[in-house]
Amino acid sequence: MNPIDLIVEPLSYGFMVRALVTTVVAAVVCALLSCWLVLVGWSLMGDAVSHAVLPGVVLAYVLGAPFALGAVVFGFLAVGLIGAIRDTSRVKEDAAIGIVFTTLFALGLVLISVTPSQTDLNHIVFGNVLGVSVGDLVQVAALGAVVAAALLYKRRDLVLYAFDPGHAHAIGLSPRRLGALLLGLLALTAVVALQVVGVILVVAMLILPGATAQLLTDRFSRMLLIAPVLSVVCATVGLYLSYWLDAAPGGLVVVTQGAAFALVYLFGPRHGLLTRRARRDGAAPPAAVGRVEG
Repeated sequence: MNPIDLIVEPLSYGFMVRALVTTVVAAVVCALLSCWLVLVGWSLMGDAVSHAVLPGVVLAYVLGAPFALGAVVFGFLAVGLIGAIRDTSRVKEDAAIGIVFTTLFALGLVLISVTPSQTDLNHIVFGNVLGVSVGDLVQVAALGAVVAAALLYKRRDLVLYAFDPGHAHAIGLSPRRLGALLLGLLALTAVVALQVVGVILVVAMLILPGATAQLLTDRFSRMLLIAPVLSVVCATVGLYLSYWLDAAPGGLVVVTQGAAFALVYLFGPRHGLLTRRARRDGAAPPAAVGRVEG
């Protein structure tokens, strides 16, 4: 089979086309948001919110409401509970995050186990991108467009909030509102990525693209370009690998992104571990240079 067939054959199936479009949308949106999560240092918060939305999504399914509504409600509930535990007890923030997100995630699993459904709700946990319907695709595209538009429209305010919340407050911006905006967009993004990788692996798509881009550039504006491009390439490669290897698509999408991070971490042109060591070893110490010249 020639390389063209390797690319074209999967696209002859409607479910693969829908899966590819859904995966690309999720990859772009997650990558954009991941730039801010990495910059602000909210990796643990991203993990907490992405897991805490599970009961909200299940309850929304039971009530016939949009998944996004349940996700946003429980996303903010998780953040509120984390803040309450941190501020009213001796428990530190990282422990509060662990307590809240594991409890809410477990509640979601319980709700899945007792909710009668004609569809397999476990797909919320593990993802089911190959089973995406046209309606699911429309919902993902709409939510993705909302998140991307909000991030790009407020990017300057959000960047200032990430670098210097005090300065943002001094010029009239509200750090509290900007933080709430990021958390709301995080909850919506979790719903977008649920279709692709499920609740368990959402945090990987929310962290890996931004972390990889951060190793490739020192400018945030370039991160906003590099992260989505890398994420889309990795997601597409992972989806194709899942087709040809008959393996879990969500898992391979994340594995591919992890492999890209490992390559950049080791061989990145500026911050790669082996690249920096090679530059150090290749540069002779000043004293040694003097002796050679003498």
